[in-house]
Amino acid sequence: MLTKHRALTTTTELLVCAVFCCSVVTASNNAADLLLWFDSPAAQFTQSLPLGNGRLGAMVFGGVAEERIILNESSLWSGSPQDADRPDAAKYLPEIRRLLLEGKNAEAEKLVYEHFTCQGPGSARARGKDAQYGSYQTLANLRINFPAGENGVSRYRRELDLENAIARVQYEQNGVLYSRETFVSAPDQVVVVRLSASKPASINFDASLDRPERFSVSGEGGNSLLMTGQLNNGTDGKGMKHAARLRAFNKGGEVSLDGNSLLVKNANEVVLLVTAATDYIGFAGRRTPDPVAASAVDLSKSATKTFATLVAAHVKDYQHYFNRVSLQLGPANSDVSSKPMPARLQAFAQGTKDPGLAALYFQYGRYLLISSSRPGGLPANLQGIWAEEVQTPWNADWHLNVNVQMNYWPAEVANLTELHQPLFALIDSLQVPGARTAKLYYNARGWVAHVITNPWGFTAPGEGASWGSTTSGSAWLCQHLWDHYLFTRDKAFLKWAYPIMKGSARFYADMLIEEPKHKWLVTAPANSPENGFRLPDGKVAHVVMGPAIDMQLLRYLFEACIESSRILGVDADFRQELTEKKSRLAPTRVGSDGRVMEWLEEYEEAEPTHRHVSHLWGLYPGSEITLRLTPQLSAAARKTLEARGDISTGWSLAYKMNLWARLGDGNRAHLLLSMLLSPVGSRAKEGVTFAGGSYENLFDAHPPFQIDGNFGATAGVGEVLIQSGDGVVQLLPALPDAWSEGKVTGLRARGGFELDMAWKDGKLTAAMLRSKSGGACRVRYGEKILPLDTRSGGSYAIGKRLSDR
Repeated sequence: MLTKHRALTTTTELLVCAVFCCSVVTASNNAADLLLWFDSPAAQFTQSLPLGNGRLGAMVFGGVAEERIILNESSLWSGSPQDADRPDAAKYLPEIRRLLLEGKNAEAEKLVYEHFTCQGPGSARARGKDAQYGSYQTLANLRINFPAGENGVSRYRRELDLENAIARVQYEQNGVLYSRETFVSAPDQVVVVRLSASKPASINFDASLDRPERFSVSGEGGNSLLMTGQLNNGTDGKGMKHAARLRAFNKGGEVSLDGNSLLVKNANEVVLLVTAATDYIGFAGRRTPDPVAASAVDLSKSATKTFATLVAAHVKDYQHYFNRVSLQLGPANSDVSSKPMPARLQAFAQGTKDPGLAALYFQYGRYLLISSSRPGGLPANLQGIWAEEVQTPWNADWHLNVNVQMNYWPAEVANLTELHQPLFALIDSLQVPGARTAKLYYNARGWVAHVITNPWGFTAPGEGASWGSTTSGSAWLCQHLWDHYLFTRDKAFLKWAYPIMKGSARFYADMLIEEPKHKWLVTAPANSPENGFRLPDGKVAHVVMGPAIDMQLLRYLFEACIESSRILGVDADFRQELTEKKSRLAPTRVGSDGRVMEWLEEYEEAEPTHRHVSHLWGLYPGSEITLRLTPQLSAAARKTLEARGDISTGWSLAYKMNLWARLGDGNRAHLLLSMLLSPVGSRAKEGVTFAGGSYENLFDAHPPFQIDGNFGATAGVGEVLIQSGDGVVQLLPALPDAWSEGKVTGLRARGGFELDMAWKDGKLTAAMLRSKSGGACRVRYGEKILPLDTRSGGSYAIGKRLSDR
């Protein structure tokens, strides 16, 4: 293939390019770039192997004496709907604003804390398990105990196959080769575990189900277990009900009940099926009022099918999404790519070149999104769908000030557009409670959501003034609606989404106030997410007017509504109102130190290396700061990033990777990815609060585990290879030196386009653009811009016309 890459530059024009690019379309990933493997069992959660179908999740430990598989169900939450809005909050808004206008931020913050936070304990300081806010919880542990123990084990291997979404465990013990395969099927809504051995009558184990609290287990028939329970709703204790079922199907030997365990003796092969359900009836999910019955239906259906039938349906469903994109990065280093994952991570952290690890991480991120977010389901939370606790960190909720949005950054560019839908369902669900919050706090029309939310529709400010008065969560959510339209040009979707965006814009248009110095329109009260600044008297404050992120978000939201109303031919008066107010929003400014200003005033930073880089939202994921159109702001953004520093939480590293990619600095973006792919804690630095990285199973480390960093870096790889945020499709805009050769197929760009590319020695050698929706397109590579009329759709070989050779 590489010789064909070179021939492209000397062979005449489009036919050769078209033939080559067709071969790129069918090119496969390197095998090592689709496999995580280990030479020992997992000792902890962040070493285990994640599986999922969007609703059911499993974490495979691969133990020899005991196999532990953590089971999850995406809707399993404690808590319940609550009235968290203060009924008299709006009464205090004029005084809060007066104090802010007079520069009395500390006094305003005190008043916000006393009267403008949520009613009640809110998220219970991120310990909401037994509060009404609730917490996402683990469903169960499936424990499979083997009487042979761990003696005499050799040739151990545990792997996660990203191509087929199957976890495998294999080892030899006492002359017998034991194998296990586990997957979670979306078509059949079942967790499947097959245990086999090289010699007959060799499989012996007992299997059980348990969880940390609030459950009971009973046997059913001679080969099944039923686990049921009810979580705490934060009031009378009678919250969400759940059920999980386990059934064993054996070839040879026998299966029996031994108390609350299944006992398998002398089998040749055993298939275990696990189904589960909850009685959550909310904005998404299966809405099954009787989880015991629902889990029984799923089990009875899957029990009629052979293992071969189950696995074939599973692989077909999964590959429908996964096979859309392939990525190879080189030059390959087989010496390191063949190592077990912990050793491979260590080698990379010590400077060994391993471009394939980045390709693996990219595809792993796509795999995780396919496994944790499916149409009709709940959106991926702070941990996707995987948790081993009943009190997960930060309740594993949906944080609206970067985290849930970052979960979906790769959805469009990585060609998983349908998987965006669960987030859209969440946004839709917040309108009704958010309208009540908007009225009670701001006396405003429209709807708002602040910083955190849950399956129960929480839209009030958080319980702390320093972070909970961030008002821009709903604006950031709406960015995903407009961006999905930009990628797909789906007018039917826009008709559905526009009223949601309009309601959000209506709120902000109502709540803006005029600041006295420049007569700009600003939000008040507000936070720059989770960050603080020093007042002249040395006190640290957080509550402000018009932080840069709010202004950037509102420019984006107002423009999205303006353009949507034009496309749909509606709301001319509202369009005019937004046009006028957009022109008066406080602009993004450069401070005296040459950096982008985070606040209206040049406050001293309380934490200069803070993990959030909110004032660069306009660079990414927004598009108001670009190298081509706003060079002064781009230079200021670079200085901002330099001052903030690289080392931070895992998700912050991922965010900065995208920001550096937008600045065209591929080597700095690669450095951030390299830091993210370092073993957690290995890059700690004095003066930096958090030092993220990766756990051995490549889960992102905040620490602790947060999945947003995985998804953010997946999007970052896409941003390095293709950008389309400023109306031009840019090819290889930030290619790092470390990826001097490679090829990619199936990436998506705004405008309804898909692209395949190949490069060698850091130079583009081939490119194919496919138009999915028709329309004009401009493609940029380096300084060359190629205009294309793609209104007729189809494919366009553009590599030769853009190549420097």
